[in-house]
Amino acid sequence: MEKVKVTIDGITIEVDAGTSILNAARQIGGDVVPPAMCYYSKLKDSGGKCRTCLVKVSKGSEKDPRPMPKLLASCRTAVMDGMEVQNITSLEVVEARKGVVEMLLINHPLDCPVCDQAGECHLQDLAYEHGVEKTRYEFERRTFDRIDIGDKIQLHMTRCILCYRCVFVADQLTNQRVHGILGRGDASEISTYIEKAIDNDFSGNVIDVCPVGALTDRTFRFKNRVWFTKPVDAHRDCPTCSGKVTLWYKGEEVIRVTAPKDQFGEVEDFICNTCRFETKNTSDWVIEGPRQIANTSVISSNHYEIAQPPPVIKTNLVLQEANKEQFEKATRS
Repeated sequence: MEKVKVTIDGITIEVDAGTSILNAARQIGGDVVPPAMCYYSKLKDSGGKCRTCLVKVSKGSEKDPRPMPKLLASCRTAVMDGMEVQNITSLEVVEARKGVVEMLLINHPLDCPVCDQAGECHLQDLAYEHGVEKTRYEFERRTFDRIDIGDKIQLHMTRCILCYRCVFVADQLTNQRVHGILGRGDASEISTYIEKAIDNDFSGNVIDVCPVGALTDRTFRFKNRVWFTKPVDAHRDCPTCSGKVTLWYKGEEVIRVTAPKDQFGEVEDFICNTCRFETKNTSDWVIEGPRQIANTSVISSNHYEIAQPPPVIKTNLVLQEANKEQFEKATRS
């Protein structure tokens, strides 16, 4: 396949022709990678909706070196040979991203303290990195009642940012999609057809692909904070899916099962509902070991590798022992 060279934030990389700027940046890694709330590499036609991945093309190509007149969505723009792109090195991009985050938060409620997605929410990370202190929006926010769209899934449309990921999952993983976007403009919402519920073997994957807390697992809601749990890689022989999952432990109890995700927060292998909802005993699984969590994640606070806690008071043996006992109690709970 033909190769082309593209430079992103001063770093040059050679990629296949037709690769998007976003995926080229992902091959470089680090802060060069633009954030993405709607794009999902494993879902066909995803992307182009949230605009958080905007970048500046300062040089179009070797053949036509003129800069692009406007910022472009990196998930929808293919690289060209000799293209030069600015992401975090462009003040224009940083300011535009702040505006996009402000728009996403117009209706999205700041209820992180009671949201099950807190600690692994992409919008939470974006708001922390690119958010502004105040919003200029003065009108009434739109709100919706929480509804159950299946016996295991709850939809809180108030939190939805209309990324369409859950719709693409239902379209591409199943043959009986019963939910989609209803209404137009600011009246748009995710919902099911009249008297229909999401009920298929892979319906639980809409929970994993949702970048915010709009779609949540009813079997896990309000059970625990994700940073108090310990993720463990495991697998089983499953006739329906790959059987590769992440088990989330609280003490010795498995309180949640999810599909394993990569460094970009995307599911590595979609899993079936049997693995997700019906096999929550350790005996059902072959344990592979602790899940590798980025040290920038709040989940990594539950580290595994420190067997002996550093003593708080080094000179007082009584306080050292008390500190050790307290540490052991905390890790057992």
